[in-house]
Amino acid sequence: MKKSEISESEDIEKVYSDEGRDSLVEDDAMEPWEQGFMEGAEDDGQGAKCRHCGKILMGPESIFEKEIDGVVYRFCSEECAEKFEEELHKNE
Repeated sequence: MKKSEISESEDIEKVYSDEGRDSLVEDDAMEPWEQGFMEGAEDDGQGAKCRHCGKILMGPESIFEKEIDGVVYRFCSEECAEKFEEELHKNE
């Protein structure tokens, strides 16, 4: 097996773990929306929905990501992200 084939095979395996997907995004080998899609596919579509309203996120143009308290969440809009964060911190 050629070195490039081994590297490609390792990248394919990385798609199936959270840490692997994170490294692929960091290396620009995977887009953030693709990462979300894979997470959603593994979690019965839960990662591919807006965390606030539940709207299905279909591709990079429909995803707004926001880091809140060290966790990256995906939303359909900035408005949903703001509402989610307000509700999250409401009981603090």
